[in-house]
This record gives sequence, C-alpha cells and structure tokens, in this order.
Amino acid sequence: MGYVLLAGAIAAEVGATTAMKYSEGFSRLWPSVVTVAGYVIAFALLAQTLKTVSVGTAYAIWAGVGTAVIASIGMVFLGEALTAAKVAGIALVIAGVVLLNIGGAH
Repeated sequence: MGYVLLAGAIAAEVGATTAMKYSEGFSRLWPSVVTVAGYVIAFALLAQTLKTVSVGTAYAIWAGVGTAVIASIGMVFLGEALTAAKVAGIALVIAGVVLLNIGGAH
C-alpha cells in the first residue's frame, strides 16, 4: 500500500509542478490553486507513505521519478530542448533510484 500512496504523491507533485508553469508566477488564479492543492496532497500522501516505506527510499523515488517525469513533460509538451545531456541526466536519475532499491534500503 505504501508504494500506491507514493505513486499518488508523485502524480500530485507532477501535476502541481506542471500547473505552476501555467500559473505565471502565481498571477493566474486556477493554476495557482491547482499548484497549492497538488503540493498539499503530495506531501500528505508522502507522509502516509513513510509509515511503511523507509524515508530514504521513499524520498529518492519521489524526487527522482518526479524530476524525470517533469523533465520529460517539459521536453514533450512544453517545447523544451531535447538534448543528450538531459536524456543522460534523466537516465542517471532513474538508475540512481533503481540502485537505491536494489541496494536494499531498509
């Protein structure tokens, strides 16, 4: 169940970060509301996740997957440049999360 909650936390964080792009510095009401609500939900779900998943593992997955997904959204939907450095960076983030999980974080 912890990983289901973690997936929800990641989805909420990704939605909030994407909405932040459209808030134009919190000058647009609805994207700003979605941003704040998304982060509140993300942290609430992350807090629940920590009841069953170690903090190091949960945070690494939350931050790593969130970063990789947001970078991908930026490149695919928001017109950000797709560079070899960005692709390598995303691959390294994913590899780091996998390594932490294989390494037996308890």
